[in-house]
Amino acid sequence: MNSTVDADDRRTLVAELGFDPDALRKKYREERDKRFNSERNAQWTPVSGNFSHYADDPYAEQKLTRAPVTEQIDVLIVGGGFGGLISAANLRRHGIVSFRIIEKAGDFGGTWYWNRYPGAQCDIESYIYLPLLEETGYIPTEKYAHAKEILDHARRIGRHFDLYSAALFQTEIKEMRWQEDLLRWLVTTDRGDKLHARFVISASGPLNRPKLPGIPGIESFKGHSFHTSRWDYAYTGGHSRGGMTKLADKRVAVIGTGATAVQCIPYVGQDAGHLYVFQRTPSNVDVRGNHPTDPIWAAGLKPGWQAHRTENFNILVSGALADEDLVNDGWTDMMRDLISSLLPKAEEEVSPAELLRLKELADFRKGNRLRDRIAAIVKDPGTAEKLKAWYPMFCKRPTFNDDYLPTFNRSNVTLVDTEGRGVERITPGGLVVGGHEYPADCIIFATGFETGTAYTKRSGFEVHGRGGETLSEHYANGLRTLHGFYSHGFPNFFILGLSQNAFKPNIVDMLTEQSAHITALITHVHSHGLSTVEPTAQAETDWLRVIQEKSAEARAFLAECTPGYYSGEGDVDKGLLVDSYGGGSLEFSRLLSDWHSTGRMEGLRFT
Repeated sequence: MNSTVDADDRRTLVAELGFDPDALRKKYREERDKRFNSERNAQWTPVSGNFSHYADDPYAEQKLTRAPVTEQIDVLIVGGGFGGLISAANLRRHGIVSFRIIEKAGDFGGTWYWNRYPGAQCDIESYIYLPLLEETGYIPTEKYAHAKEILDHARRIGRHFDLYSAALFQTEIKEMRWQEDLLRWLVTTDRGDKLHARFVISASGPLNRPKLPGIPGIESFKGHSFHTSRWDYAYTGGHSRGGMTKLADKRVAVIGTGATAVQCIPYVGQDAGHLYVFQRTPSNVDVRGNHPTDPIWAAGLKPGWQAHRTENFNILVSGALADEDLVNDGWTDMMRDLISSLLPKAEEEVSPAELLRLKELADFRKGNRLRDRIAAIVKDPGTAEKLKAWYPMFCKRPTFNDDYLPTFNRSNVTLVDTEGRGVERITPGGLVVGGHEYPADCIIFATGFETGTAYTKRSGFEVHGRGGETLSEHYANGLRTLHGFYSHGFPNFFILGLSQNAFKPNIVDMLTEQSAHITALITHVHSHGLSTVEPTAQAETDWLRVIQEKSAEARAFLAECTPGYYSGEGDVDKGLLVDSYGGGSLEFSRLLSDWHSTGRMEGLRFT
């Protein structure tokens, strides 16, 4: 009798929802299990040794020649991307002018120096993604700026704040070593520089070192190949908006269907003789809806508009309610679908378990909408089915694009779905999947960047703290920080980026908030005649406990995800997001604000 009641209840639920939650859970697990690789992060090939050329800089106009620099400075900034630029601008505005920026690339830009592939755009609207717009007097030309415009803005910031005079380009750090007797960091580089810095701000970013798939035979390919973050326009012809005429007679293979591939594949499909897209796991692809900036809207903006707009976005993508949606894009629409649309007005009315159930149902509903969108756009039913993603929305970074799905209606484009296994092997003349060889003249690796490896491996240098302890040793059993920015035994050393702090979809805004916090600490040390600042061991331990307690829900979610860099390819401890502050960005911002407002700076020790 109970089973009959349960069956009746289930039929009623399915009728009300329009889908079967049990069937979707089963489908998601099956697709996840297909893609699990026992090697996890070890399945990727680092760009070193015979593969080191995949990380070479094809964009530097000329090889820089200069004499070694030896000097005493207040602050050393590692990285010339937006994190480093924002930090340097903050230092300038606070009267700290003795600093250097070390950048391995040939110019400012960071991610946007390297990612010049055709179709590259921001997926957060440019009015809140590009930093310091009001300060530099610039309004982006469209809602989602293309790569060149974003790179140009990075250079604009460099000129506006006179940062070029402080930059050491085409330079890589060899090591950093704390000198206790001098209370400074000795930083040495591959150009023979010796910089003695009171403070270090490391802003090298979590996604900066390209990786390759560990496909057998990858070294045997006789055609041309490159990584999307080092796009070879000398081979393809054209530019970031297409026109790659040299591909007209080429058979091109793109490996990967993540956020980068979703943007570049439409352009390659348009220009290549034939394009083969090799897919392990499809992306969720929602509407982008790009459009030019309305000059009337821009002319009516009031001072403080960017901060106000950014805060409105943060509230909405955190699942909270706001009186209006200023950005009104795929991100805010998604969060309405996933959280606010199905939640009761007063969250205390339901149990935590019921909230999780409602969120899961909302996620299923959103996934079905995106899968229906594919079926409506892609004409071949078999191809459409293979392009459907079967996992919760935030197992991978959602993508937004209006040209990706229609590309698979082209007669010169073939989707090669590997059923979650990946390419079997690469031969001198092509790629093998399911025992069939697909011929290729060129392979483009849209395979992303290293994550889950040691911080010092990704940054390319070791950090030696007090007593000689290395940062690698300090992090041997996982991150150990206070607030995600500083560690015990490493005085005056700050790390910007995604760590044991709060994740925001708008990474640049996240870096802006972090930089303001760190600049305030450096200014405090300066203005009070102090020498060093670092967290106590106890404060670090206490923060680790907070992170662990608040990450339980995220860990459980990621463990059920299809493998990817968010989930550490199935090793959740190595996932990009697992150590982030589980209370969310709004709660973390309040925590930092309250921490500053007391004036006690609890957990830090000053000398």
